[in-house]
Amino acid sequence: MREQMVDRSDLRGDCGNCFGLCCVVLPFARSADFAIDKDAGRPCPNLREDHRCGIHARLRQEGFTGCTVYDCFGAGQKVSQVTFGGRDWRTADREHARRVVEVFPVVRQLHELLWYLTEALALPAARPLHSKLRRALDTTERLTRQTPEELAALDLPAHRQDVNALLLRTSELARAGTPGRRKDRRNADLMGARLKGADLRGANLRGAYLIAADLTGADLRGADLIGADLRDTDLTDADLTGALFLTQPQVNAARGSAGTRLPASAVRPAHWTAGR
Repeated sequence: MREQMVDRSDLRGDCGNCFGLCCVVLPFARSADFAIDKDAGRPCPNLREDHRCGIHARLRQEGFTGCTVYDCFGAGQKVSQVTFGGRDWRTADREHARRVVEVFPVVRQLHELLWYLTEALALPAARPLHSKLRRALDTTERLTRQTPEELAALDLPAHRQDVNALLLRTSELARAGTPGRRKDRRNADLMGARLKGADLRGANLRGAYLIAADLTGADLRGADLIGADLRDTDLTDADLTGALFLTQPQVNAARGSAGTRLPASAVRPAHWTAGR
């Protein structure tokens, strides 16, 4: 059982308060996920003047599946409205646009850390670490509100390393009560693996490559999935109840069914029932 969840409203993308930053800042490479090549800092040709996507309702059909699984964790509106005070990159000078390209990926990573820390604080098993987790949460939040110059100079890898150490200890505490032997498949190459019906309760799957793996009916209750690559992973009828650090982008990138059981923090993607 989990404690009452910390409010995550600031950790969800709000496109209405963002200047289409993911459609401008991020690079695309022509692939199964993107129909075109696009350099970082160049607006996607589908981006309208009002910062909305011109093919939003047809992204999958038009070959932009990658866009449908992306989530900025609320960084887009933070950079647009807080970091740059509501100043639109379309009407600003070139230096401003350059700074946006430089800063957005930093804030996006910080917001992802905020999401993980919030998730950790919702776990009763991690109560011995709650004071440290809250300090890390406060520190990370303060970092997101720095000036563009400070954000550009931030030693992000060092901060991520500190937070990751806390999250790893959180995972160990949360998974300690799982019965039986807990599998350790951290960073494992499980691309295309046949894991139908596998017992992966409390498994360490941090950073595992599960691209196109068959996890039909697998038991992933309490498994640590932080950083696991779930692109095209078959989660049909799988049980991910209580899975640790499972993000919405991971869920969106996978395949599932009405029988797939998800953590309370995850939303069942529309394409799971509507077809890909």
